[in-house]
Amino acid sequence: MGNRFQVTDRFADGAQYIGGRLRPGTSGRTHSVVDPATGESVYTYELASTADVDAAVAAAKAALPGWAGSTPGERSDALHRFAAVLAAQAEDFALAESLQCGKPIRLTTEFDVPGTIDNTAFFAGAARHLQGQSAAEYSGDHTSYVRREPIGVIGSIAPWNYPLQMAAWKILPAIAAGNTIVLKPAELTPLTSLMFAQAAEEAGIPDGVVNVVTGSGREAGEHLVGHPDVVMTSFTGSTQVGKRVAEVATATVKRLHLELGGKAPFVVFDDADLEAAAHGAVAASLINTGQDCTAATRAYVQRPLFDAFVARVAELMETVRLGDPADPATDLGPLVSHVHRDRIAGFVERARGYATVVTGGEAPGGELENGAYYRPTLITGAAQDSEVVQSEIFGPVLVALPFDTDEEGVRLANDTPYGLAASAWTRDVYRANRATREIKAGCVWVNDHIPIISEMPHGGYKASGYGKDMSAYSFEEYTQVKHVMFDNTAVAAKDWHRTIFGDR
Repeated sequence: MGNRFQVTDRFADGAQYIGGRLRPGTSGRTHSVVDPATGESVYTYELASTADVDAAVAAAKAALPGWAGSTPGERSDALHRFAAVLAAQAEDFALAESLQCGKPIRLTTEFDVPGTIDNTAFFAGAARHLQGQSAAEYSGDHTSYVRREPIGVIGSIAPWNYPLQMAAWKILPAIAAGNTIVLKPAELTPLTSLMFAQAAEEAGIPDGVVNVVTGSGREAGEHLVGHPDVVMTSFTGSTQVGKRVAEVATATVKRLHLELGGKAPFVVFDDADLEAAAHGAVAASLINTGQDCTAATRAYVQRPLFDAFVARVAELMETVRLGDPADPATDLGPLVSHVHRDRIAGFVERARGYATVVTGGEAPGGELENGAYYRPTLITGAAQDSEVVQSEIFGPVLVALPFDTDEEGVRLANDTPYGLAASAWTRDVYRANRATREIKAGCVWVNDHIPIISEMPHGGYKASGYGKDMSAYSFEEYTQVKHVMFDNTAVAAKDWHRTIFGDR
């Protein structure tokens, strides 16, 4: 194992991208990007200070009039060029994402990078469709129409689990709608966010439209959210941190978009294809080493299938190949850090006191002992109110629980504070329709779990937040709706005036 992407050379000028150029942070503190597969530092950089955030916001504010004043067609053309630049650099993006996150190269090559290119191409087209309600004479005496306008400088915060895709989800709808943006990626994984901003500049998107500040949440993040020149905050991360973001944002009455935690149920009815459900559960619980807010975490299986489901999932999990993320044969990479790995292990160790660990539940040794690896883990026998069922673990851990009636299955699926994603497995169209109707989640798959597409929205219910990423619905987050109303009568003393003064 080793550094396969020359980080130090690429980011020798620093990890802040402000006004079209890289520069070092000025906080006086440094941070290291660590390869989680080896535990080795691959890049050390200076963190952003509040002054760096101010500079980035100022650059975005200065670029706003020109970018907001460009035509939808001009923004569309720029985003098409952006997609082409990303495609030309796809290999570098895949290598960098794998290095900083520990993702298997197969995942970054076939999922993270092509998904981001597709998002960019989608928003290139969507930029031309910022439409409002058609003009009409709704009152009889006036013509009304609706304008969709950019709202200003956006301050967004992205997480460490999908750094490239989350940068795209934040940046693309914002700039397609004519806004400018300052993005704060996670300190652990800033590399591909910086590369994404550089690619935007290479595509001809003006300096200052896309800025990246890499600093701590407490210093750079809170200052960005509370900045008076930032009109909207979009945050993806844990529900706990999301609550703090909301507190800071409300002080300046910002528009707020929150995509928070998840605890996705995977509901298997007794008429389901058992083999499909078992394969789906393993893939959906282990994607990105389980570090996915939509990952399957709670498998509710109707009792006639429960034992067979548990046996088959355990069998499949034991075939999963842990290894070097750079090896195309590797199925499962490490968790993002040793600290996070130990947090996952803590959940499992505590669960041994009240449940059964069917398979996994340990870190591998041997050649992988220096990395933040953890084996695929299946747990049974946990109560519905237990920690492993109710709390977001964010690792390669699936808990399986039985249920009897359809009503019970849906009720248990809804019985957590979260509501981001879910799936239902059945051959019965009526069962499927009921599940999709009654499960409270922003996305409900039927006989699959995980696939996302650029044309459809992503966002949750309940403690999973509000607002949508991707799709045309995201423009509702990043545009201001303005009603324009023209008088058509040319009458000076209008009849309605008499409700205020004078006689009829």
